[in-house]
Amino acid sequence: QVQLVESGGGSVQAGESLRLSCAVSLRLFNLYVLAWYRQAPGKQREFLADVTYEGATKYADSVKGRFTISRDNAQKKVILEMNSMKPEDTAVYLCKAEVPRIGTAYWGLGTQVTVSS
Repeated sequence: QVQLVESGGGSVQAGESLRLSCAVSLRLFNLYVLAWYRQAPGKQREFLADVTYEGATKYADSVKGRFTISRDNAQKKVILEMNSMKPEDTAVYLCKAEVPRIGTAYWGLGTQVTVSS
């Protein structure tokens, strides 16, 4: 059974940090690139970062230098460390697992993050 379950969301003040985790239940886990996205009300879903099984990472310019993605292959988790948070980071944060070039993809339901000024 495929499952992606995000946790760690909540409310923080601007400048604070938050750590999100996504537990992934998938066969052939090593084939999947794991990513974090977010979606704010009235806006399109936005790519934030992804990480391959080998640990190669990619970031959106909007979060580069503030957010760090990592992956625990033994525990089948993907983590997003968020620092120096801003009110514009307020959104539902979702994790995604995708097999590159094949297009098979799965999404979690998301976790709400609210940053107040």
